[in-house]
Amino acid sequence: MKKTVTPLYVGMMAVAAAFSAQAQSSVQIYGIVDAGITRVSGIEGGSRNQLVSGIMEGSRWGLKGQEDLGGGYRALFTMESRVELDTGGESNRPVSGGQLPQRLNSPASLGLPSALAPVVAGLGNQFGSTLGVNLSNNAFDRQAFVGLVTPVGAVIAGKQYTPAYEIFGGFDAMKTESALSAGQVASIPSAVDIRANNALQYRIQMAGLSGSVMYAAGETAGSSSAGRLMGAMLNYKSTAYSFGVGYNTKNNELGQKSLTNAVIGATANLGKGTVSMMMSSIKDDNPVGLSTISSLLQTPAFGSLNSATAGAVQSAYVNAFKQDARLVNIGYSHVFGNNTATVAFTKLDDRRMSNADVSSYGFALKHSLSKRTDLNFVMAKAANSSNSQVALGGAGYLGGVTRAAGVDSTSIALGMRHRF
Repeated sequence: MKKTVTPLYVGMMAVAAAFSAQAQSSVQIYGIVDAGITRVSGIEGGSRNQLVSGIMEGSRWGLKGQEDLGGGYRALFTMESRVELDTGGESNRPVSGGQLPQRLNSPASLGLPSALAPVVAGLGNQFGSTLGVNLSNNAFDRQAFVGLVTPVGAVIAGKQYTPAYEIFGGFDAMKTESALSAGQVASIPSAVDIRANNALQYRIQMAGLSGSVMYAAGETAGSSSAGRLMGAMLNYKSTAYSFGVGYNTKNNELGQKSLTNAVIGATANLGKGTVSMMMSSIKDDNPVGLSTISSLLQTPAFGSLNSATAGAVQSAYVNAFKQDARLVNIGYSHVFGNNTATVAFTKLDDRRMSNADVSSYGFALKHSLSKRTDLNFVMAKAANSSNSQVALGGAGYLGGVTRAAGVDSTSIALGMRHRF
C-alpha cells in the first residue's frame, strides 16, 4: 500500500504562521514486485528453467516526494532502487552468463590471425564479465533526481531516463514489458541508452503535448565532450491517438560521436484495442569503452603484444562493436473484461557486413486480479538469422546469447506482479 508521511517542523511553526499560505510536503513509498518462472531455449546446455525477478517489469522500490512552494512552483524528488526477488540482491546476470556472440569472440569472425586466439579468449572473458544489470550494485541505479516545477516547465537534475528511450519504451507495443518487448532483440550491445547519469533536463507539458531536452555531462577532466549525452523528445497524446519523436546522441570516452538514436512512434485507439508502431535508427561508429584495448594488450597479462598488433586487435573490436541498424516494432493490444491480450512483432535489420538480422514475435496475456495485482503469461520467439544469437530475457534481466549463431530462442514465462 502507499504510505504518506507528512513532516511537522515544530520549531518553524511560529515562522510559518507569519505567512498567509503554508507549504505542504509529502513523501511516498512505492514499488513493483514481479516474479515468476521461465523456460528459455536455445542457450548453451539446452533449455533452462528458472525462477526470475522482473518478467513484466523490473522489481523495484523507491521514494518520491514533492512540496508545494506556492505560486505554481513545486519541488520534487525520486530515488528508485532495483531489487531481485529471486536473490534479494540489486544486480543480475544474463540467462546465458558471460557468453559473447561468436562474431565478437572468434579470431576468424574478427578478421584476426588464429595465433591470437588466446588474446581473443582473454578479451572475451573480460567483456563477458561486464554483461549484466547493475553489476556495480548502485543503491539507486534506476532513478535518482531532484527537480523544480515552475509555471513555465520543470528543471530536473540527476540520473534519469533519456528522451529517446521515453519514446522507444512508450510506443513499444509491450511498453518494455516481458521477453516480447522491442529492446530484447538489441541488447548486446545495447541499441539505446536507457538512462543517463549527471543529467540536467528541462520538461514542459501543455494539455496533451509534452517535451523535453536533456544534457548529461561526461564529467571527464580536461574534456567537456567525452562521455556527453544530449537528447530531446516531443510527445502528443489524445483519447484517439498518440504520436512521439525522440533523439539521443552520446559521445565515447574520447569525445567521438557514439551511439545515436532517432525514434518515432504512434498509436491509434480502436474501441477496446490499441494499434501501435515504433521505429528506431541505431548508429554507433565509435563504441564506448574500447579505446584502452591496445594499451591493455601491451601489458604482461596479455603477452606484451607489440603496438602494431595491439592496435590491430583494438581496431577489430571497434569494428565488431559498431552498430548500424533499423528496428521496427508493431503490435495490437485488446482489453476484454479483466484481461489484456497483446500480440507484437519486432524486426532488427542489421546493415553491417555481419548482417545479424533478427525478428521476435509472440503474445502476452495479463489477467488483473485487482488494480494493483495481475497474473501474466508470455510466449515469445527470437528468430535468428545465420549470424545472430539473440536469447530472450525479461523486462528486468538480459537473456544473453544462444549457443551458436543461427540458433533460435523461445521464452515461456508465467508470473505475478504487484504494485504498491
